[in-house]
Amino acid sequence: MSGPLSDPAQTNERPARRGVPVLVLLPLVVFGALAALFLFQLYFGKDPSSIPSALINKPAPDMALPPVADLTRDGMPVPGFDGNDLRGEVSVVNVFASWCVPCRQEHPILEEIGRDDRIRLIGINYKDKPENARRFLGSLGNPYDRIGADDTGRAAIEWGVYGVPETYIVDRAGVIRFKFIGPLSPETYAGTFQPELERVLASGS
Repeated sequence: MSGPLSDPAQTNERPARRGVPVLVLLPLVVFGALAALFLFQLYFGKDPSSIPSALINKPAPDMALPPVADLTRDGMPVPGFDGNDLRGEVSVVNVFASWCVPCRQEHPILEEIGRDDRIRLIGINYKDKPENARRFLGSLGNPYDRIGADDTGRAAIEWGVYGVPETYIVDRAGVIRFKFIGPLSPETYAGTFQPELERVLASGS
């Protein structure tokens, strides 16, 4: 004969608690890990502008870029450039576009560089429409000695561009000696870019 049924009220058993599903916690764990990685890179990681380039200490890409259509400076057409234009003088090559907001921010620095007679300032106009490039330089001023139109983005690939703006220092032998990623500011120009530029200018190459 079976015994009497137990009264739930008189037992010590309690209903099992449901745990928080793992799938609910997973996004929080991933977010926390990414946030920690971001903070680590922010405080202990390298400056993005110092990301190494495979082209450093190697010859600049030898390619011919046509001029930006109908672009003039002081009433004269602004020429494009090829590999020969990167030899004989120290060159600063700047990749820019009219649609690039940081390019506007760094433009006063480029104007300062353009006033230095020791340097040839060359622009690569990246995936831009000629009329927009003309309007951009017409409103801000044109500090470049030469500008090549990179309509397809092929030149930027050859130069190893991560994104606009980027600025390179090329020595007298046509060898890339330094690369700066992102917009130049008064601080980064004085603290990082200008010392590298002076070093290349002082070298015998």
